[in-house]
Amino acid sequence: MDMGLDGKRALITGSSAGLGAAIARFLAVEGAEVVVHGRDRRRTQAVVDEIRAAGGTAIVAMGDLATAAGAAAVADAAGEVDVLVNNAGQYDGVGWSDLTDDDWAQTYQTNVISGVRMINHLVPGMRRRGWGRVITIGGGLAIQPAATQPHYNATLAARHNLVVSLARHLAGTGVTANVVAPGAILTDSARELALAAASENGWGPGWTEIEAASSASWFPNDVGRFGRPDEVAAAVTFLASRHADYVNGADIRVDGGTVRSVS
Repeated sequence: MDMGLDGKRALITGSSAGLGAAIARFLAVEGAEVVVHGRDRRRTQAVVDEIRAAGGTAIVAMGDLATAAGAAAVADAAGEVDVLVNNAGQYDGVGWSDLTDDDWAQTYQTNVISGVRMINHLVPGMRRRGWGRVITIGGGLAIQPAATQPHYNATLAARHNLVVSLARHLAGTGVTANVVAPGAILTDSARELALAAASENGWGPGWTEIEAASSASWFPNDVGRFGRPDEVAAAVTFLASRHADYVNGADIRVDGGTVRSVS
């Protein structure tokens, strides 16, 4: 299927590793010119080098999106962007009793304001050209929050909410805004956590058993495993494509059925 992404430029924030890197690679395979963003130059350049080695087109954009100056630097490096994937964010697993006011404020800066900054920098150009895609990575905790990490849960809810507002704001412009909401995804850090938990809980002996036990304990779903980064990247690529012209303000869940709701 031709996604219509040849010659389109896509900025994926937080794409120096993990889910963001998978999205960058997937979009590059489909012909997009990819802007790989990070704060660690070595890791960011490694993703760019990998994409180029596979025949794709990619450049580096460095900057801390939690600051106005950093976001401006990334936007300048990216240039005119057709697809913005707001993926950058952080979580720390801290609970209610250990969080400070500063923790709440910093998490909101990193997970919400950073994306707003990139929207404000890049969407006006999309509107002038009459075509664009804004895709925000959210999550099921936005609507079914856990007892822990309330600051993270709240920022996910804000990300989902602002996308719907943006979609309505952009009505009739040729620019769409949507959410992809992953469940538990098997990144390197998730695998390390699962292996550590397996040692503590006696899960095993092999990875198949460990994955099933850890996914059932942490984020039960109907598939019985973690999602793969490429499964999320495929959903992002569809929303970025010409085939998604009629999809706007949507929440595409890639979570194996963790969130059981028809809304």
